[in-house]
Amino acid sequence: MSKEVWFIFKRNYCLKKILLGVLAIIIVQFSVASTYGFSYAAQINNPNVVYELFPTDNIWTFLKLNTRNGCITQVQYDVNKNNRMEVDLNTTPFVEEYQEQNGRFTLYHTKNMYNFILLDQVDGRTWQVQWAIENDKRLVFPIPHY
Repeated sequence: MSKEVWFIFKRNYCLKKILLGVLAIIIVQFSVASTYGFSYAAQINNPNVVYELFPTDNIWTFLKLNTRNGCITQVQYDVNKNNRMEVDLNTTPFVEEYQEQNGRFTLYHTKNMYNFILLDQVDGRTWQVQWAIENDKRLVFPIPHY
């Protein structure tokens, strides 16, 4: 900076406050963007495995996906041993046994903490997957293609 600009900046208290405020806003925006942007990034799958765990926004809950046929189990762990469980979200495979292949299905997180999109990576079909603590709120529904 030139001496004149530095002198003006040094003497002008209001200008300092404005510049610091703008800098603070920029830092907060980058922090929020990186936090939320990373959360919803596509999951990188291993095409050689039958099962994969997908984290939810609930620290105690994961979704276990059978990547061959699309069956999903909700997995809950607990440090006190009282609330550990696995419950099925869907038990009916979405493909015939002869069509199964590792890595065929994957899950994508949505901005709704309870919902994921299940994708058949071979034929493009999709399902809405909703996990929940309450049994009557768990669901897997096909998303129609028009």
